[in-house]
Order: sequence, then C-alpha cells, then structure tokens
Amino acid sequence: MKALRAGICAVLAGSVLAFGSADVWSISLVEIASALLLLLWAFLFWRNADGAVQWLPLFWPLTGLIAIALLQLIFRVTAYSFLTRTDLLKVTSYFVIVFLAAQAFQTRESLSKLTWFLMLLCFGISLFAIAQHFTSDHQIYWMSEFQVNADPFGPYVNRNHFAGFIELTLPTSLAMMAFGGVKRDRLALIGLLALVPIGAIVLSGSRGGIIGFCFEIGMLFLLLRTRRRKSSGSRLMVAGIAALIALAFVAWIGVGRAVEKFSALNAHEPSVTRRLSMARGGLHMFAAHPVWGSGLGTLVAVYPLYETVYDGRLVDHVHNDYVEGLAETGILGGLCGVAFLWILFCNAKKNFFAEQGHFSRALHAGAIIAVSGMLLHSFVDFNLHIPANALLFLLQALLATSPPLASMALPRPRMRRQENGEPA
Repeated sequence: MKALRAGICAVLAGSVLAFGSADVWSISLVEIASALLLLLWAFLFWRNADGAVQWLPLFWPLTGLIAIALLQLIFRVTAYSFLTRTDLLKVTSYFVIVFLAAQAFQTRESLSKLTWFLMLLCFGISLFAIAQHFTSDHQIYWMSEFQVNADPFGPYVNRNHFAGFIELTLPTSLAMMAFGGVKRDRLALIGLLALVPIGAIVLSGSRGGIIGFCFEIGMLFLLLRTRRRKSSGSRLMVAGIAALIALAFVAWIGVGRAVEKFSALNAHEPSVTRRLSMARGGLHMFAAHPVWGSGLGTLVAVYPLYETVYDGRLVDHVHNDYVEGLAETGILGGLCGVAFLWILFCNAKKNFFAEQGHFSRALHAGAIIAVSGMLLHSFVDFNLHIPANALLFLLQALLATSPPLASMALPRPRMRRQENGEPA
C-alpha cells in the first residue's frame, strides 16, 4: 500500500502545482493517474487474500452523480454530449482517487503521514506564493510563457482558488495545535506551518477566501468549546497567541497591499451585481431543465440562452457551485447533493464526539472545519469545479467521516473520564 499512498499524494500535489489542474492537459494527467492507481490497487487487492473493500456511505451520493451523467448520455437529455462525457471522466477520476484514499489510509500511521503531507503541502505552496507575489507581475513560476491576463496567486490562475486551497489545507495544522494532535515539542513547528499560509491567504486579497477563513476560525473555537474539557482554556489561549503572531506576521509582510487588493475590485473579477445576475441565469437554466438538468458540464454552452445581463464575456461558471450543480443535473443532482451533505455532517458529528485519541479528534476537527469553510465559499465562487480543490475537498470529507481511531494509550483504572491517546 505504500506505493498506492505515495501515488495518491503525488496526484494531489501535482494537481495543485499544475495550475490547479484547470487546463486540459493537467486534468488529463489526473485522469490517467487515477486509472493507473486503480489498476495498482486491484493488483494489490488480488495479492492480499485477506483484503477487504472499505466502502463509506459518502460514496453513494457520488456514485449517484456519476449515474445521472450516464443516464443523461444514454437518454440524450444533455444539451452537449461531448461536454458531459468530458466532465463525467473528470468526476469519475475524483471518485476513484477518494475511493482509493479510503483503502490506503486506514491505520493511524498512514493517517499521520497524510496529515503531515497536507500541512507541508499547505506550507510549501504558501511560501512559494508569497515569494512569487513580491517578485513577479502576473506570472506563474516566474516564466513569461505562463504570463496570464488575470490575477494569479501561487500556482493558481485565480487568487480566489488559491484561497480555496488554503481553506482546505490550513485547518489541519490549526486543529492539530488546538486539539493536541501533536506532541508538545512539535507545536512550534506546526505553528510555523500554519503561520505562513495565514499570511498567504491575506496577501491573496480574496474576499470570499478571507471571509471563509474567518468562518473557519469561528468553527475552530466552537468545536473547542463543545469539548468542555479542563484543557479547553489552555487550548484557547494557544489559539489566541497563534492568532496574534499571525496578525503580526501579516503586518510585517505588507498588510497595506493586501487591504488594497481586498478593497479594490479587480478588472477580471465579476462584481457582486454580476455574480447575482449569473446566479439568476443559472436558476433560469434549472427552471427550463428541472429534472435532468441541461447536462453535466454544459453550462458554458447553454448559459447564453438564459443570460439576464450581457457584458460581452464568456461565462463558463456562474460563481455559485450550488446553482451550477442544479442547472446541470436538475432535481436528481440536487437530491444527490443534499444526501452528500446529510451523510457528511451526520457522520462527522458522530465521529467527532466519539471516544478517541487526541490525534484522531484533531483529524476529524480539521476536516470538518475545512469542508465547512469551502461550502460557505462555494456560494460566491466555483472552487469545487477546480480539480485540485475538488480533490482536496473530497479528501477532507473522507477524513471527516472516517471511523475514529482507537486510543494507543493503555487504559488506566479509576480514571473514568480520562481521554487517552498519543498525539502524532
């Protein structure tokens, strides 16, 4: 399984570094890699006679979405078969990777390595983004060949999608500190891994990203308060000190430029009025195709028929993942989405409050915070249509619903309410 785990991590990191896998060549690599990893898992599963398939309830809504796209093609109810086929391949690759992650990351050791991978990925991408921000102008990787007429940040063409990446990975570090998921001698290192991404998301100037991050901080404090342990006060103090250090770091690297980007509307970014008009157009699409939708991935082709305000620009996404999902998959897709969220939060709540060690609880808390922040951000953006961010979202959803890990510490008699568990 080591090769499978390494392959999954390589796909996640590569998808982020390849401009979020928003280009055709990059998403094609993700699809090819998912097929190769599936073959590798099948071979390993065949060799292991005692192996068992880990099937989580969260997989059912995902298979339902794939089935809807297949039926759209079979019954020819999609407005553009080619676009539906290409998006079906994309969604299927997402499902394959998250399914394989459920098979590969089950033990405490493997989950600990995955946690460190997410924290280091968040730190590394953030450090690169800050360096690029101060040394290049509208370039990615400091190369003129990758100069874009947009507002890139880090490896992402859109700063809002970089902020979405931070929202999906930074909560892992914060939860590990707040819930004691790491040993005390590693707190300083985890603090550094969390400090740089905080500065990066503020420098990105993404309104939705910063609001989503503030919401995640509120979620972190709320989950800490629900534990009602004697250590909650000390954990809150640690979180408060980390927040003050983060603010000082942001001020040092240049908060003025960040505030300027936050307050000024970018020429390539739609205004609030434009976002609302696109959402209305998407709802008109849904009203015209209420049951099946217009077809998975067909919004770019169908939307012009229902556009309420024309500004001469191509609309490939309506900057609202929920409206776009309804427009393309109709009521059937909406039911799959509701089922996904219901299963996600019911299982996440049950797992978070279950008896487990500190690392396991921190892992669940970080995943809950990450998916909650992204779901809020999705009301004003289309992060879930960016392959790299969609994969990270599904991975965090998987971690939030994964079974709690048994405590590694030996039980002690006469200590009825003691919470055991070794940190990572």
